[in-house]
Amino acid sequence: MPTSLLRYLDALEPRPIKNLAEYLSGLTAGRLWLKVLIGMALGLLTGAALGPSAGLVAPDTGSLIGNWLALPGMLFLAAVQMIVIPLVFASIILGLASSENVEQLRRLGLIVVLYFVVTTAFAAAIGLWIGAVLEPGSGLAENLIEQVSVADAPAPMTPPNLEEIPETIVRLLPGNPLGSMVEGEMLQVVIFAIIVGIALVALTPAQSKPLLDLLMSLQHVCMTIVRWAMRLAPLAVFGLMARLTSQLGLNALLGMAYYVATVLMGLGVLLLLYLGLVWSLAGQTPGSFLRATRELLLLAFSTSSSAAVMPLSIKTAEEKLGVRTSVAQFVIPLGATINMNGTALYQGVAAMFLAQVYGIDISLGGMALIVAMAVGASIGSPATPGVGIVILGMVLTSVGIPAESVALLIGVDRILDMSRTAINVAGDVVASKIMDRWIGDSSAPAHGPVG
Repeated sequence: MPTSLLRYLDALEPRPIKNLAEYLSGLTAGRLWLKVLIGMALGLLTGAALGPSAGLVAPDTGSLIGNWLALPGMLFLAAVQMIVIPLVFASIILGLASSENVEQLRRLGLIVVLYFVVTTAFAAAIGLWIGAVLEPGSGLAENLIEQVSVADAPAPMTPPNLEEIPETIVRLLPGNPLGSMVEGEMLQVVIFAIIVGIALVALTPAQSKPLLDLLMSLQHVCMTIVRWAMRLAPLAVFGLMARLTSQLGLNALLGMAYYVATVLMGLGVLLLLYLGLVWSLAGQTPGSFLRATRELLLLAFSTSSSAAVMPLSIKTAEEKLGVRTSVAQFVIPLGATINMNGTALYQGVAAMFLAQVYGIDISLGGMALIVAMAVGASIGSPATPGVGIVILGMVLTSVGIPAESVALLIGVDRILDMSRTAINVAGDVVASKIMDRWIGDSSAPAHGPVG
């Protein structure tokens, strides 16, 4: 890549990613995560009071109040979903445009995609193993299933059959990029962004400058919307938890405690594996990595969206882990789209849990199919709250588990969504650190301490 274009990119001020990262850091310092936990606890209590078991209000009145309480949460989710595509699109292109050359892009792209696929499959396998060993669904009361309405279940995704696979592969290249953006086809948008970014690398600075300026402005707009959405996070969690608890009842949620503990244990195992990877492959000690990413993981937990914290993820990778800008701004937005290891692990545990609840025996072949489906479903999924529960429907149908059974999990999905998002974000940062070490030039300057 021409040196003059690199100088131009470095001279662009202010950088919206870093500006918003500072703002997000301020939210963490203001204990946003604690406010979210308090909101969750108050939501549980409020929902229990509004629920039919308490008998304080009529069921219709409780449902009406719960829907209004959930309004801030629905607005929060809508705001985050609204900016995911333009944020990922702009970040990937700007990250690619800051790369040194096309050869580096080729090496980085192949290695990082292979890394994401392998680690996602491994995470799903861990989830199946944890679920098979601990058996969280074996002692679940049968009447709990009857308390959950299948009307609450999101529509499951449908996997393509063998005859449709060639056409599916062709559709990965968007014939109408604007149409893909409108329809929310994230993987097609990512592929289009990669193509545009590589093309920009081949252009002269004078030719690429207008589009780079436009993308910088687009990032500014996205960052402003993210700032607005973050103000709603504690109230959003309160409202969503209140509505869910009022619909299901507190007893139903408590009956799922062992399942929640099993998923959290699996996510803890995955975090330990991340720490081992970044230590053995990138030379970053576990203690220094956790100190460097503490604020980021807390904020990811609070927001349940790896897209919303993407600016802070990039800043943390660059300034606290010493990852080069070209690597961080390519790997992290790409990871927010296709690197959902925490979600894959959750799907493995959830599949085993529901299979045990319904008395379905999953063979080794079925487990392998779940791993493959979890990997395929995670690629191109939006980095927004609650998407894991929708993807799960497709994974379940692949092994004969009723897709509507995911309604049983909705009541406790909020805490699990927050937890697996934190692990997903940790995986993105770990990947950027490892990729920077694998393809890095020893002469390249570091951006910060590397631990």
